[in-house]
This record gives sequence, C-alpha cells and structure tokens, in this order.
Amino acid sequence: MNIAIIGTGLIGQAWAIVFARGGCQVRLWDGDAAALERASGLIARQIAQLQDERLLDDAQAVSARIQSCGELAQALQGADYVQENLPEVLDIKQDIFRKLDALAAPQTVLASSTSSIPASAFTADLPGRHRCLVAHPVNPPYLVPVVELCGAPWTDAASMEKARSVMNQVGQKPVTVHKELEGFILNRLQGALLREAFRLVQKGYVSAEDLDVTVKDGLGLRWSFMGPFETIDLNAPRGLAEYCARYGGMFRSIATEQTGTEAWSPELVAELERQRREQLPQDELLQRRLWRDQRLMALMRHKRELPE
Repeated sequence: MNIAIIGTGLIGQAWAIVFARGGCQVRLWDGDAAALERASGLIARQIAQLQDERLLDDAQAVSARIQSCGELAQALQGADYVQENLPEVLDIKQDIFRKLDALAAPQTVLASSTSSIPASAFTADLPGRHRCLVAHPVNPPYLVPVVELCGAPWTDAASMEKARSVMNQVGQKPVTVHKELEGFILNRLQGALLREAFRLVQKGYVSAEDLDVTVKDGLGLRWSFMGPFETIDLNAPRGLAEYCARYGGMFRSIATEQTGTEAWSPELVAELERQRREQLPQDELLQRRLWRDQRLMALMRHKRELPE
C-alpha cells in the first residue's frame, strides 16, 4: 500500500512512522524544503528509539520504506491513501485539498489530521469531495493508536470503509464518528473531565496534584484497558442496567452542579499554573515529556504482550 504524507511537522512525522511500521511505502512532502529535510532525521531517530524499546523489529527496513519528495505530484503518484497534516487554518486546508483532489488518482482517499475543522468546511466545492474525511489522531499516533474517522455529509461509505481498513492494517484503532461535531469524541470526553477537574480545584475541594493522582492511580488504571461503559458493566453483579439503577440518581444529582459553561478564569489558570510549576519547573517540561513517551512505550509493549 502506498501512502502520501502531506506536511512533515510532528504529526506528519508520527504518521510516517505508523504507516512505514505497518509495511506501507510512504512518501513525504512539505512546502518547506528545510522542514522536509529535518523531518527525515527526526523520523529516523524516533524509529531507532522504538526498536530500542522493542516496539518494532527492523528500524532500517522501516526507515527504508520512507521517501522524501520535492514535488507534491510526485508524493501523490500511485498513492492509495493521503494523510494531510498542515496547520489548523481553514484557508490552508481549502487550498491543499483543492490541489490534492486535482492531483491524486480518483480512487485515492484524502484524509486530514485536523483536530478542530470539520471536513465539510474545506471540501464542499471539490469534484471529489466524496472521498474526503478527517482522520484525527492522538499525539503521538505511533504510541497512542486511536484515530477518529469523521466524514462530511457527502463523504461516501466506501471512502470511510477504506480509511478504516487502512488504519486497521497498520495497527491503529479506528473509531467512526457518524456525524460532524466540534471536538469529535476524544476531545469532548477530555473536555468534560477537564471542566469538572478545574471546577473541583476552583471550589477548594482538592489540589491539582491530588486530582491528578485520582485519575492516574484510580480511573486511569481501568481506563487503560477498558472504556467507561465496560467499566460500569463490570461494577455491578448483573451488569450495566443494574449499575444505572443503583447509581443513576447519584450521578443525576451531581450533574446539577456541573452545568456551567463559563470560561476558566485567569485567576484559576494562574493558580493551577503555580501548583504545576511547584511540582514541575518549566525548564523540566521537555524531560518530563520524554519520560511520558517512554511510559507510553512501556504501556504499549505491555498491552501487545497480553491477549485482548
């Protein structure tokens, strides 16, 4: 399978690793030649680290499947699937998708990594709009495999199914979003948890540190291998319906306190920033991000070694 990666920033680099690791031939293109050159070195370094962590077997072979292209048409030649990763600016998305639709073969699926712009906003006037969709990853996608697939109202079922098949073939975990909505699924779930987390700190119920402990050493342990519906299904002797009968009233009562839509205040943000910097000075953020990725690698390795 031939894959074109359009835009070679952090997300584009990560997608290149996903597809090359999955056995695909990958062509990279970026309008900035310097960015394209930098990407090749960064990708090789990340692939070597994945081999060191036993998350792939042959770094040299994976790297050999990735090729940089100076021209957009060259990157698109023979492509079965395109993953676009340019900045989150509507005009830029509209311009690149016009070019992709004109240059790519008619059967090629065109997907965007956008995390905020619906496909309908940048594909409405395209002759090939039926083959365009969003494939929104979680950063970095070579460590966090879920990818949200969301078409425009005119995206056809065949293109959605092909995108889902491509993601399954390269080891990602595709989720189909049936209708366009702001934030897709993951960010809406994350946003709901964040809003309540901010509120609990603001009201003085808990510190930022202990809130994080509640998630990472509580909810997060189960959520690393089960979703919220399976979690509650297993938390009552006869399953989900019994759980809802037991605890639905409590959650309804709690929900009456969770109906605010006000912005996070500058004072609250400043207080959370103060608490976080006490725990982690700003000059240690990069090192902690590297630690995070190593922990994600260990978790991925653990999950791969166990049966579903």
